[in-house]
Amino acid sequence: MRPDGPRDPVAGPDSGPEAPYPIRLSGPVIKGFGRGSKELGIPTANIPPDGLSAYPSLPTGVYYGVITLDPARFIYNTDESTGQAIPSDAAAASSVPATILPAVLSIGYNPFYKNEVKSIEIHIMPPLSSPSPTSLPVNSSDPLSPSTQFYKLPDFYSTTLKLLILGYIRPEYDYVSLEALVEDIRIDCEVARQSLRRPAYARYLADEKEEKKEDGEDRVEEERAWLRIF
Repeated sequence: MRPDGPRDPVAGPDSGPEAPYPIRLSGPVIKGFGRGSKELGIPTANIPPDGLSAYPSLPTGVYYGVITLDPARFIYNTDESTGQAIPSDAAAASSVPATILPAVLSIGYNPFYKNEVKSIEIHIMPPLSSPSPTSLPVNSSDPLSPSTQFYKLPDFYSTTLKLLILGYIRPEYDYVSLEALVEDIRIDCEVARQSLRRPAYARYLADEKEEKKEDGEDRVEEERAWLRIF
């Protein structure tokens, strides 16, 4: 059960990701349990958990990081903070680079629903320059009310998604109610956003190279290049 008390506003060291992070995972977006959007109002993208076999000691829990979607199958519109899926029969090599977006994700079994199969469930968030849709607390009388609006993109099943995990937020918990679960996920989104705003993490999202390279910038560029190769 989730412990009482306030949550820390950020997770991970200010100096940037420490081993074993960053962690690379990728795969096609697949059908999940169908509860994220329907029951919780929280859209998630699931990818196969096969890649976790390379990280046997990685604990279950909630993480934050960045993602890209194959631009041949999904074009992100930065100006409007939305995107458009491209049908598979119309997909072609894209000259548009993949947009790197912030994300919060869970790896595990979701004790509230008592899943028996391990899953990777990713909630994609809008760019950090956009207003946060999860800044307001859950409405106590209706946890799925418009007071909390989780970010949603058009469906992009089968599109290849690349995920770079940059830090760990918390363990998995069971909850006394759906409302408590949704509120904790809302806070996870805010913790992820604030964690990624720090300079050592924001570099993974930046669109332009800085004129003066900082320590570790070569590795950041290597990870960003991996995110954009499809």
